[in-house]
Amino acid sequence: MNETGNNGPAQPALSERVRSLRLADNGDTNGSGWRSWIPWAVCGLLFCATTVFAMEALSPISDDLIKTIAKERGLDVGAVPAAAANPGSLMLPGSAGPSASASSGDIALESKGYIIPFKLIQVSPKITGTVLKLNIKEGNHVQKGFVLAELEDVEFKSDYLHCVASARAAKARIDELKIYRDEEIRQAKADMDEAAAQLQQMLLKFNRTLKLKERNAVAIEDYEAAVSSHDSMKARVERLRLSYELLQKGPRDAKIAAAEGDYHQAEADVLKAKWRFDNTRILAPITGVILSKKTEEGNLVNPSAFSSGLSASLCEMADLYDLEVDLSIAERDIAKVFDKQECRLHAEAFPDRLYRGYVSRIMPTADRSKASVPVRVCVQFPALDRKGQPLPKEQQGEFLRPDMGAIVTFLNRKATNFEK
Repeated sequence: MNETGNNGPAQPALSERVRSLRLADNGDTNGSGWRSWIPWAVCGLLFCATTVFAMEALSPISDDLIKTIAKERGLDVGAVPAAAANPGSLMLPGSAGPSASASSGDIALESKGYIIPFKLIQVSPKITGTVLKLNIKEGNHVQKGFVLAELEDVEFKSDYLHCVASARAAKARIDELKIYRDEEIRQAKADMDEAAAQLQQMLLKFNRTLKLKERNAVAIEDYEAAVSSHDSMKARVERLRLSYELLQKGPRDAKIAAAEGDYHQAEADVLKAKWRFDNTRILAPITGVILSKKTEEGNLVNPSAFSSGLSASLCEMADLYDLEVDLSIAERDIAKVFDKQECRLHAEAFPDRLYRGYVSRIMPTADRSKASVPVRVCVQFPALDRKGQPLPKEQQGEFLRPDMGAIVTFLNRKATNFEK
């Protein structure tokens, strides 16, 4: 009863149970406290590291670091300390003087385009023939007039020689009509005199036969033969007389004109045959670089064979000293672009080589599918090598090649020099 009524003995029993559930006050208690402040220590270390990195990022670049970067890019190391305070003013090889570097306030727009030749020439043969010799390969720099290929010329050469001979014969016929010799005239007169003598003999025979006929002393057949012979010889004398007079006067104008027409026709045939024969040697139309080769030795090339499986062209070439960048400017940005606007550009493959340029054309029509306007930027040369020296013309395509990606920066000013 005491346990239930006074609750005295029950309270000590409950306290003892609670104390029995507590952890022992030994080394385990110390270990739990040590683990409790580990996360705070890790957070403190991360905060310190972040602070250090932020201070280094915001601190100015040291001269030694700038010199190291300049040496790697082939820049002028002596000019680097002076530009340490303004790293954006460092000049890159290929830039055109101090104006090549532009501050952010001078930049109107920046866009990506692709390099294209101003004139892309597809060299095609003018005649059909088999390629006997091919003197080119991709990347060759050739001069204007260089023999790119030679075609089989047997047929064309024979046609040319045949036409030359025909022209000579026509010329000889004209000379025969215009140049008269005394021997020919004397020969014609001798023939006429001979015929006149024979006519006289025929006349005497005709008169004798006529007298005999009046006396019925000659046969009718003999009389008719005498008459026929006399008349025939009389006509022959007249024909020879006219020929003699024509030789003295010269040939008729119509005959001379016909002979001259034949000669001019022969000359035209010679000209055409020579053109075909000369075109068996395909020459470079410009000075430039071979971009692609379309045929090989032994192939049959035909300039009109676009769908027959034959080669229609020999190669593609362009003057890589005359380049443009083809860009598609969004319609919302086209107002920032104007004619002859000064530009800076570089190929994505060679970002350390800047080139000067200007807006040469803004196309009159937009591209509906891209919501843009095509713009062409002309590249100005000469380009410079890593030492700042102008590159030779035959090496201009080493860093700017057709279909390369290029970044163009449009400046807020008009170009003053349009020389390429």
